[in-house]
Amino acid sequence: MMVSQTEAMFASTSSDCTVCVWELVFPVTGSGDCKLSCLDSFSIGSKSMVALSLAELPGDSGNIVLAMGGLDNKVHLYCGGRTGKLVHACELKGHTDWIRSLDFSLPINVNGEANNIFLVSSSQDKGIRIWKMTLRSSMLNGNGIYKKGEISLSSYIEGPVLLAGSSSFQISLESLLIGHEDWVYSVTWQPPLASSLEGGTYYQPQSILSASMDKTMMIWQPEKTSGVWMNVVTVGELSHCALGFYGGHWSPNGDSILAHGYGGSFHLWKNVGNDNWLPQKVPSGHFAPVTDISWARSGDYIISASHDQTTRIFAPWKVEASLQHGEFWHEISRPQVHGHDINCMAVIHGKGNHRFVSGADEKVARVFEAPLSFLKTLNNATLQKSCSTDDILGNVQILGANMSALGLSQKPIYVQAVHEIPERRGIDSIDTLETIPDAVPTVFTEPPIEDQLAWHTLWPETHKLYGHGNELFSLCCDHRGELVASSCKAQSAAVAEVWLWQVGSWKAVGRLQSHSLTVTQMEFSHDDNFLLTVSRDRQFSVFSITRTGSGEISYSLLGRQEGHKRIIWSCSWNPHGHEFATGSRDKTVKIWAVEKDSSIRQLITLPQFMSSVTALSWVGLHHQRDHGLLAVGMENGQIELWNLSYNRADDGCIAAASLVAALAVRIDPFICHASAVNCLAWKKNQEDHTSLQLASCGADNCVRVFDVTV
Repeated sequence: MMVSQTEAMFASTSSDCTVCVWELVFPVTGSGDCKLSCLDSFSIGSKSMVALSLAELPGDSGNIVLAMGGLDNKVHLYCGGRTGKLVHACELKGHTDWIRSLDFSLPINVNGEANNIFLVSSSQDKGIRIWKMTLRSSMLNGNGIYKKGEISLSSYIEGPVLLAGSSSFQISLESLLIGHEDWVYSVTWQPPLASSLEGGTYYQPQSILSASMDKTMMIWQPEKTSGVWMNVVTVGELSHCALGFYGGHWSPNGDSILAHGYGGSFHLWKNVGNDNWLPQKVPSGHFAPVTDISWARSGDYIISASHDQTTRIFAPWKVEASLQHGEFWHEISRPQVHGHDINCMAVIHGKGNHRFVSGADEKVARVFEAPLSFLKTLNNATLQKSCSTDDILGNVQILGANMSALGLSQKPIYVQAVHEIPERRGIDSIDTLETIPDAVPTVFTEPPIEDQLAWHTLWPETHKLYGHGNELFSLCCDHRGELVASSCKAQSAAVAEVWLWQVGSWKAVGRLQSHSLTVTQMEFSHDDNFLLTVSRDRQFSVFSITRTGSGEISYSLLGRQEGHKRIIWSCSWNPHGHEFATGSRDKTVKIWAVEKDSSIRQLITLPQFMSSVTALSWVGLHHQRDHGLLAVGMENGQIELWNLSYNRADDGCIAAASLVAALAVRIDPFICHASAVNCLAWKKNQEDHTSLQLASCGADNCVRVFDVTV
């Protein structure tokens, strides 16, 4: 609550069953520090409070009132002066379950006098109560006798009297609002609006926004003639997400309302006129650590995997009218919504349709293929009216995908089948907990909103890859799009083997044994002749991969070394040679080379880093084939870019003395991650060789894209 232009008061509550009242003094000028002091602190018994609201009482007394509600189902009112010393005044009974939200209105003008103030409360009993507090002096007639007010419902439901200094307030129940079908988590009054008649004054519309776990938000207003509070607007989601809204919020001018749901998802509606509230685009993202990230082979989008049990596709949505203003990134698809935490994924780089493989906390890797609705949406996002994907579009017969009852497999929806199923309308289309609604694959001409992403942008699952004995941990695909390598969590050599799968037939064509513990990352060399694996056993292995003319795959262990003193988390090949980097928990990055005689030699160790190295990505600079840029991600969230320059001898090998590593840039911590960097990926096939893009993901639930100018 603002007390003056430079002073504010606020209250806080905690699970330790105490409430504190604070004073905040802002600096008079732009520079200077804010001064914070605790005015009062008091215990409120054994049951903690979860909702607070602070307001100034009507009249000239300057008293403030603090309302609190929580686990004892009552609203407690405390009064006091601006010194912050508050005393318990009274309590309001009526709710039958925990109180979740409280909000005071501004004083209400009646006959030119602002002697009333409203308090709205919401509860897990699914009800909303509006309490009216009237200054008792305004209830007296000329002879000092209380007026007999009009016969109304509130006159029969008078509550206690609130004493605040020399003033007293009669409290009554103004209205009980019933409409939600689940816990009401939040109620807020519409913010004050500037009066168009009187300069500098504000008035507050009598309008309340409520948000509930029944997946709806409602706006309540009193009817103009009778004054009875009615539900005038209801907005919400019909998605199959299990949980509803945790809170609702007005925009300052009251023409938009925002809800937030499970996982921090935003849901925004805007009044476009005549109480016609339409959903709007909002930012979205993961709500658990992001474990893996990869660019599409075309570079048009990023796909990420997370412990929030989803994979998501982010892309810059280009608009012709605003191309000069740069790119605006949006989530355009959620291809996998799973029942297990997703640990890894790999985009398949071969020709044909867009595909990827994902691995979760289960023993099965799953293959997904882009449906027709996504391909057309991607064309709209990239402004490709007649692009090379026309051949792909003609061959794809799958429009989208449906979620199975257990949330594990995603079944295809075929183009022909759409015409056979009559569209459900009205009450029949509303899902219940017992049924799962059919997805409606849609070609989007603008970025989709949360409800559409969660249900209508799934990719069909085309294959399952069985073989591993434990949960999947790492996946990678070769550059030709012919082989996929997978590893799982392991504590023995037999389980730690790497499986090779042939793209297309999806048969297991190899089981590579070398490590004794979990293989944490794998990567194929630029020419696909070698597969590099790093492990928790502190060793790295290089396998030689040979392809015969008949398509047979043969492999052999070229070399294995204990490269670091702690777990090796990451690795990356030089895109222009057979050199590779490894990064470890021992805070070091080492550069190695595969020699002509198939031996492995260490070239250089970079200076020790401040934190464990958890992610690496090496990109070549096309205009300088003897230069590279190595991105290093660390456990503390920092990202550094290192210049690697070298000279090759006539036999193609790099002399250790000729390899020079220099720190190019340490990215500003304020735009890096707040916790461990899990993966880094450079965008390949970039037309502009002086401007690169680096994608990163981390344990802080974020996906970030950096523009790097060389």
